[in-house]
Amino acid sequence: MAPRLRRFALSAHLTFSVGWIGAVLAYLALGVGAVTSQDVQTVRAAWIAMELIGWVVVVPLALASLLTGLVMALGTKWGLFRHYWVLFSFALTVLATVVLLLHMPTVSLIAEEAQKAEGASLDGLGGDLLHPGIGLLVLLVIQVLNLYKPPGMTRYGWRKHQERRALSQS
Repeated sequence: MAPRLRRFALSAHLTFSVGWIGAVLAYLALGVGAVTSQDVQTVRAAWIAMELIGWVVVVPLALASLLTGLVMALGTKWGLFRHYWVLFSFALTVLATVVLLLHMPTVSLIAEEAQKAEGASLDGLGGDLLHPGIGLLVLLVIQVLNLYKPPGMTRYGWRKHQERRALSQS
């Protein structure tokens, strides 16, 4: 990948990835509000907002982060299968995205229920803290892996490294 294109792809990837973390924090804040509030309107509004943020912000950022991460892995020297940290980051991103996509229909159902429910029946809804909490933790692990790039090549990566070294010596 040409240097300018690589910088553009990296900027896009960082923007989407950090945006995903920020959107999860906003979602988590709404979940905390729904859990801690005694006000029916606040619980209702929190669930409606969680559905909106989930589908309109979190899901697109997750998919964009996954796609741009794949572009970065395949278009740079790091490769997708050469280094363990890239492979683990990609696997965790795929896992987080799949869990998100499987969880969002439940959020939509609860938001719909919150919209229709009256006073006392909203008490049992609570908030959504487990999924965004674990998701945030996974996203932070991915961020640390990508920042520190721990050493360790896969067998495939080591073989490719040896092949390149042999070509450059001959």
